[in-house]
Amino acid sequence: MAKKGKRYSKASEGLEAGKSYSVEDGIKAVVDGATAKFDESVEVAVRLGVDPKQSDQQVRGAVSLPNGLGKEVNVIVFAKGPKADEAKAAGANEVGSDELVDKIKGGWTGFDKAIATPDMMATVSKVAKILGPRGLMPNPKVGTVTMNVADAVTAEKKGKLAYRVDKAGIVHASIGKKSMGAEKLQENYLSFLGALMRAKPSSSKGIYLKGISMSSTMGPGVKMDIPSTQAKL
Repeated sequence: MAKKGKRYSKASEGLEAGKSYSVEDGIKAVVDGATAKFDESVEVAVRLGVDPKQSDQQVRGAVSLPNGLGKEVNVIVFAKGPKADEAKAAGANEVGSDELVDKIKGGWTGFDKAIATPDMMATVSKVAKILGPRGLMPNPKVGTVTMNVADAVTAEKKGKLAYRVDKAGIVHASIGKKSMGAEKLQENYLSFLGALMRAKPSSSKGIYLKGISMSSTMGPGVKMDIPSTQAKL
C-alpha cells in the first residue's frame, strides 16, 4: 500500500486542484500518471443531467471505438445451425446453445461479451441470473441479440463499448489502455462522448453533460473541461 500511495502522490503532483483540463492536456495527464508496472486501463466517468428513476431518461447503448479497447475480447454466441457456423467463421471464442448454458451454470464466465440470435433467448434466460449482474446478458438495445451474428462478433472483437447510466446518473466506461497512447485514447474518448450526446433523452432538460473525469486504474482523477470536449465532437 505504501508504494501505491507514493506512486499516486507523485502522479498527482502536476495536477492543479479544481482545474478542468482540455482534452489534450487531460489525456496526457492521465497517461503520464499511469506509472504502474502493468498496462493500466483508462476510465471515464460522465455525470449526466438525467433522472435514471424515470424510464424515459435511461441512457444506454453501445459504440464501436475507432481503436478498440486495447485488449483481446472473448466473445461467446448462443446460436444453432447456419448461424452457429457464421459465428465460428467470424471468430467467436465459443458457440453453442444448451451446452453453453450448462457450462455457465457450472461456474464458467471466461468471456467478455455474449451474443445470441433472437430464437435462443429462451435458452439464454436460464442463466439470466448469472449473466445479468455481470453485465453479460445479451440485449437488443446494444446489438447483442441479432440475426447478424457475424457482424456482431466482428464489432465486439474490434472493441465495441456498451454503456449504461447508473442509479446516480453516472456513466462509467473503460476507453482503452495506457499503451495505446494519447492520440488513440483521444479518438476513443471523443467517440464515446459523441455516442452519449446522441443518446440524450428528449425528456432531459437543462444541462446534459454535468461533469467528466478521467483516470487510469491506479492514477488520480483528472477533471475534463466540458466545453473543450464539446468543441471537438
